Amino acid sequence: MWPDETPDRLLRRLRWTVLRPIATSLWGDERSLYRGPGVALTEARLYQPGDDVRFIDWNITARTEQPMVREAEMERALDVWLLIDLSASMQWGTALCLKQDRAVEFAAVAGQLLNHRGNRLGAVLFADRPFEIIPPSAGRLHLLRLLSEVREQSRQRRTGLTNLEAALAQATAVIKRRSLILLISDFLVSDGWQMPLSKLTIRHEVIAVRPYDPRESALPNVGLVTFEDPETGEQLLVNTADKRLRERFQRAAQQQDERIRSDLLKSGVDLLLLGTHEELLPTFVRFLSTRRQKRGRRAKDYAAQMRHSPSH
Repeated sequence: MWPDETPDRLLRRLRWTVLRPIATSLWGDERSLYRGPGVALTEARLYQPGDDVRFIDWNITARTEQPMVREAEMERALDVWLLIDLSASMQWGTALCLKQDRAVEFAAVAGQLLNHRGNRLGAVLFADRPFEIIPPSAGRLHLLRLLSEVREQSRQRRTGLTNLEAALAQATAVIKRRSLILLISDFLVSDGWQMPLSKLTIRHEVIAVRPYDPRESALPNVGLVTFEDPETGEQLLVNTADKRLRERFQRAAQQQDERIRSDLLKSGVDLLLLGTHEELLPTFVRFLSTRRQKRGRRAKDYAAQMRHSPSH
């Protein structure tokens, strides 16, 4: 991100990199599961009766002395779903903003970036239960309505334990097409969500977006403090001047972070961390750059396999 570049100009320049061929809707420019006329060559195979002769690759045919047909990925549009945690634990922050503010900001930025070339955006909003489903649709007006509803719901004060497991089960039930799913949550939830998430990743490409606050991993030395669980209302008086207590808290927080990261990795989910103490766009740009590099490495590996295949 250049120092003099405005956020709007930056978003127009950025592009979301999809790692799996999941696009299905017509009139887009993303990788799809369908083969046919396209620009991204996927493989060459022997000509079969009924194949369109326009797709014969004469260079490969000359080398192999057999008629070979090239196949490419047809460009299609994406279905994108935002699964947004609006539970009580997200309504907390000690730095520039609340975790929930960062989640809503990310939804707006990602929505603006992905809302083009026929892509359709939908959302599942959840807390102690899934409480609203916004069906996917395309266009700027739909994006504005979706973001308006997310902002309105984020202003509601909620109680009760976050039920991520139910939200993932609801997503599995309502998302019929292969989609890009952005799961926005702090993941401060009980176990049980790991298996539904793994099932979701079989069919869809899932990105976990985790807003966090620096005070969730380190206690300041400020004497006696009453802490309250935002989801249960339970209160606890803590002496933060106790060094050993602060160290135990930090170790427990690190172990929790490592467990969440490990569970996401086992599910095949990429993780984007968004701190309340730092600006969103620089972190987001670095994440997108990493995904471009990952897709580039996959493309090089595939090209190497093609060069060493028997037909080549």
